[in-house]
Amino acid sequence: MLSGNLFAAIGAAPSLVLGLLSALYLIASICVYLSLTYQISIRIRNAETDKPTRKFGLPEAILAGLLALFLLLTISSTVSQPSIQFSPRNLLANFLFVSFVVLVIVSLLQFRGFHVEALAGFFKISFFRTLATGAILLFFAYPLIGLSETINQWLFGGGSGKQSIVEFFSGSRTIDQRVMIIVFAVAIAPVFEEFLFRFFIYGVLKRYFGCFFGVVFSALLFSAAHAHFPSFVPLFVLGSCFAIAYEWSGSILVSMTMHSLFNSLTLTALAFPELFPQ
Repeated sequence: MLSGNLFAAIGAAPSLVLGLLSALYLIASICVYLSLTYQISIRIRNAETDKPTRKFGLPEAILAGLLALFLLLTISSTVSQPSIQFSPRNLLANFLFVSFVVLVIVSLLQFRGFHVEALAGFFKISFFRTLATGAILLFFAYPLIGLSETINQWLFGGGSGKQSIVEFFSGSRTIDQRVMIIVFAVAIAPVFEEFLFRFFIYGVLKRYFGCFFGVVFSALLFSAAHAHFPSFVPLFVLGSCFAIAYEWSGSILVSMTMHSLFNSLTLTALAFPELFPQ
């Protein structure tokens, strides 16, 4: 009887250690993003006494408002149609539409005399520092995403389900389809979505309503644009982490890197389900 209890205690030890490490990981994640937020607040207060720089104006606010209105309409569509059926055709249509929107934004900014590369911080930090910063910040974002997923399941019940493009990737039977999804998810979507949600929409919201409101509302729009209500809360947390990373680093390339790495890891987990638990 005693030996049985001893073996049971030994068997429970790994689970206890894993639980302790997970709790420490979550605490570290919270501390990291609270520290980033604090540093951002200090920087904003100091910037009030610095020489003023040119910021987004009324034309950018109007365009951002139109985009926000379109994305808010997307929320209403998710109520009656929780999951949009994905196909190569609407994937291409989505790419063309977003490309057109980005082109309009860039054209407007160029016409208004803004230097997009300077505003977005394309050359602010080196390539390797961008990659390292994005990887580290994503590493510490995962516990927050996992916690939000747990809260989401507790509030709404059941699993979060899969987004349409995830189901499309899992159900694809040809190499061509998988390659198309990988290119879209790893190279195209992170660039375009970060440019739209973090650089432009967040930038306009921050200009008129402050950093906090900009992070929250741009993350809400980011979640709504994915048209998948079951994963709304985790996507909101993910979008908030992207916005904080962009604001802290001053380079949109950091949030683009985080986004690309996140999608890459997700697709890897889907491609090798035997190596990654659900």
